[in-house]
Amino acid sequence: MADGLVTAVVQDHHTAVVLMLGYMNAEAYAKTLETGYVTFFSRSKQRLWMKGESSGHVLRVRSLRIDCDGDAILLKAEPAGPVCHTGDDTCWGESNNSACFLKVLEHIIGDRKEARPEGSYTVQLFDAGIAKIAQKVGEEAVETVIEALGDNRERMLDESADLLYHLLVLLAAKNIRLEEVENILKNRHVK
Repeated sequence: MADGLVTAVVQDHHTAVVLMLGYMNAEAYAKTLETGYVTFFSRSKQRLWMKGESSGHVLRVRSLRIDCDGDAILLKAEPAGPVCHTGDDTCWGESNNSACFLKVLEHIIGDRKEARPEGSYTVQLFDAGIAKIAQKVGEEAVETVIEALGDNRERMLDESADLLYHLLVLLAAKNIRLEEVENILKNRHVK
């Protein structure tokens, strides 16, 4: 901890991509907790600086953890646009794409389950209940099998996407995270 500053690493909440690094003092930390948006202490400006205060590309905090030594902070956040001042997704020039879009989609479905936006097909499924969602998974599974027996690659891709989407909705309705299913698969692979 130099000059009362601690390193603050920002990671995308959905994709787990590291977006940027900054520094926080006690005041910046408190402001971040108060507002829910990442605020740093700018060493060049010598003042508090909320990420995105001029660009609008703020970082909404989803979780915050202090490391085991108490000298670094990990912030998981949702970016509202590119993070780097150069216009790149990250300060390392990397793309902020998830290695697995299914996890991003899982978060979107979870957000829809909570926020219940009007006109959302996902919300309609949740409102219809578990039986209807399970029925849709069954229908999409049958359609995927039918397409697997044919030669139309595009239809097979579309039906597979529909099946995965509806399965994610069913998992969300049952309060099961994709990570839990992945862990079972990992454990089976180890055996």
